Amino acid sequence: MNFIVEDLGLIEYERAWKLQDQYAAEIAAGTRTPTLLLLEHPHVYTFGRKGHAENLLWGEEQLKQKGIDIHWVDRGGDVTYHGPGQLVGYPLLPLGKLDSQSKLPQADYVGYVRRLEEALIAALARLGLVTGQRSGLSGVWVQADVHSRCPRCLPEDRARPAKLAAIGVKVDVHGVSRHGFALNVNPDMTYWDGIIACGLQHEPIVSLEDLLEPVPTMERVKQEVIHSFREVFGD
Repeated sequence: MNFIVEDLGLIEYERAWKLQDQYAAEIAAGTRTPTLLLLEHPHVYTFGRKGHAENLLWGEEQLKQKGIDIHWVDRGGDVTYHGPGQLVGYPLLPLGKLDSQSKLPQADYVGYVRRLEEALIAALARLGLVTGQRSGLSGVWVQADVHSRCPRCLPEDRARPAKLAAIGVKVDVHGVSRHGFALNVNPDMTYWDGIIACGLQHEPIVSLEDLLEPVPTMERVKQEVIHSFREVFGD
């Protein structure tokens, strides 16, 4: 499909969330071209539909000191972190409506998540990093041998695969996708200490800065992600 890309820069979470609603309605009505939003957020924890409050580890005072907002949202998954230095992508794509008779989707929504992962994996390969998928878990991961490069990571964590990009999506009643992916480029990784990310207590989180020297610029990462999305989702 044809789609356009809008780079929103650093934008408040709630503002971007409302913009998704507006754009998705326009796409459903046929007045807007499918759109990939690329952006960064100020520090925020978001809980999806399967979110558990106990996965927030920091109290109100620490949240205030760190300048973190909290939002409960309508995507899939549990809690995750967004912040400066993390590339967030919201693909707003028409995937197909629910069938009015069977109530089953006309499109393969699980396959859509896998294609999001594949697009990121291809982009990261061009940046010089081997990544992949994990059975039963969403997101983009590096194997333990790659994770072992991380100088700041705990020794016991470096022996395990680590998540580099998280994915959480929603498909609305009109079949238009919302939310999307969050790829850690060079964020302040200490913010992950405040949550049990995605409800996975023993799954480490890494960034490109942990694994590549020199770390690619945000602009370069955006270029590679756009290129891969055009390959995977374009005509």
